Amino acid sequence: MSSFLGQFVWYELMTTDSKAATAFYGAVHGWTAADAGMPGMAYTIVSAGPAGVGGVWDMPQPVRDGGGRPAWLGYIAATDVDGFAERVTAAGGAVHRAPEDIPGVGRFAVVADPQGAVFALFKAATVPEAPTIVRDKIGHVGWHELHASDHGAALGFYADLFGWTQGDAMDMGPMGTYQLFNAHGKMLGGMMNAPPGSPVRGWLYYINVDEIEAAMARVQQAGGTVASGPHPVPGGLWMAHCLDPQGAVFGILSVPPG
Repeated sequence: MSSFLGQFVWYELMTTDSKAATAFYGAVHGWTAADAGMPGMAYTIVSAGPAGVGGVWDMPQPVRDGGGRPAWLGYIAATDVDGFAERVTAAGGAVHRAPEDIPGVGRFAVVADPQGAVFALFKAATVPEAPTIVRDKIGHVGWHELHASDHGAALGFYADLFGWTQGDAMDMGPMGTYQLFNAHGKMLGGMMNAPPGSPVRGWLYYINVDEIEAAMARVQQAGGTVASGPHPVPGGLWMAHCLDPQGAVFGILSVPPG
């Protein structure tokens, strides 16, 4: 697991209509769906080809009653879920769901960094390594972006917790600085201060697509919304921010062919 420490290894959508959401992402990204067979819980595994991308499940009623909104959650590999959860709180973060086991799968906890961005800690149960990570293929999450109130302080928190390192910084003019970050020497994503009035707070996950305009059209045809874009990004690529029909925010990112 040490080589996977600090890597995003799973993504999970908690939503108000899991069947409709699964159909939407299938139409946009070509994902296939299968029931996970978890006792007492309807949990759908979505896959791009043979590789699992994440899970989709219905928001529990107490969460809905408490004002919870559909959202994607990223799972980050940890060597000791309980110990890392304690380190999160010691650093000023919070534990939203205490560490617990998923029988036959692993141990997890849902936490938040000191600025409120929610993520999950995860350690696999029966295998020495974390799940296979695929970032450069169509239909997989290829970029992780944190919209923070203070991206410098945020990077310090994650660096202390997971060993992430600072990459290049890009000047975005009036929008401030976009700070890249790395895990194990490989670029993992970027951080920025959320602009005033931005609907995005916390972590945003970008799903790889083949062609940005065609993907945006599929989002709209399937009942979703393109909130902004397309915007050019370094490398001749394009990105856009979208919402699914239930209101969960996600990004799409064009990747080079091949």
